[in-house]
Amino acid sequence: MRAITFFNNKGGVGKTTTVYHVAWMLSQLGIKTIAVDLDPQSNLTSMFLTMERLEEIYENELKLTILDSIIPVASGDPYIPVHVEQITDNLGLVIGNLSLSAFEDKLSKAWLECLGGDIYSFKITSIFNTIINDAARQQNAEVVLIDVGPNLGAINRAVTISSDYIIIPVASDLFSLQGIKNLGITLNNWKKDWQDRIDRKPQLLNFDIPKGKELPAGYIVMQYTAKESRPVKSYLKWANRIPHFYSEYVLNNNQLPSQTVEEDDNCIGLLKHYHSLAPMSMEAHKPMFILKPADGAIGMHVYAVQKCYEDFKTLAEKIVSICK
Repeated sequence: MRAITFFNNKGGVGKTTTVYHVAWMLSQLGIKTIAVDLDPQSNLTSMFLTMERLEEIYENELKLTILDSIIPVASGDPYIPVHVEQITDNLGLVIGNLSLSAFEDKLSKAWLECLGGDIYSFKITSIFNTIINDAARQQNAEVVLIDVGPNLGAINRAVTISSDYIIIPVASDLFSLQGIKNLGITLNNWKKDWQDRIDRKPQLLNFDIPKGKELPAGYIVMQYTAKESRPVKSYLKWANRIPHFYSEYVLNNNQLPSQTVEEDDNCIGLLKHYHSLAPMSMEAHKPMFILKPADGAIGMHVYAVQKCYEDFKTLAEKIVSICK
């Protein structure tokens, strides 16, 4: 099983949409996949589930969200196995919860108290590791894709140390470059700090703790275009600085690359803007690449759907080949 977190502390880059479509594509390719919604905004959950199902879960307070496996542990009680919502035979979802953000303070306190070797604090810090492994065992999943919020808080710290790989979705603008810098520095600090805590852990633990060996798998450039025009030249000005920022701040590589984003080996994919397919996808409650004429995908939209399928198939296959 490979746990892959999609993370950028800059919001609005299409991270959740990418997780949704990659999860669907992996399942279409016959790879058992689980999507885990760890963004307190729970947008990934709302993409996967119908409004009727969302109302059933949240209004009736059914204990089916990720928080229902966190609260018992946070209260000192035994862990309750996480619910995995079955989307298709090959695709499951760990349902998000807007109240997840209330867990930040307890995680922050536990992070500090791990330095003293406190067993309970290690258990709290390891909760996402426990949930990810539990969900994967339940479904015999090969890949777990994790969506997190756009921040550098305690939840995301606990999630990243519980991941095998980190993928950074980025846009082509100044603030995305700053996001890569901030995120790269922070990820490296978190990794180092967790290794320090591992060295201080109690000898006898009856639960697994995160290995903290997460590897940067690369980045995905969103809404990419390479046509020659004045707006696009401005776009490429920022896009072609991404390899430099990623290499320096995420990989800590002093041998800075000179290639363009299209030539960079760390670039996993270049996703274009699919314009009118996006609202159709939301309305039909299905990925853009499986939209049918009945969903409104007619005329030129048919070609766009086919192209979208090819793009996400290539991206999903590359992610699987990198994240072994």
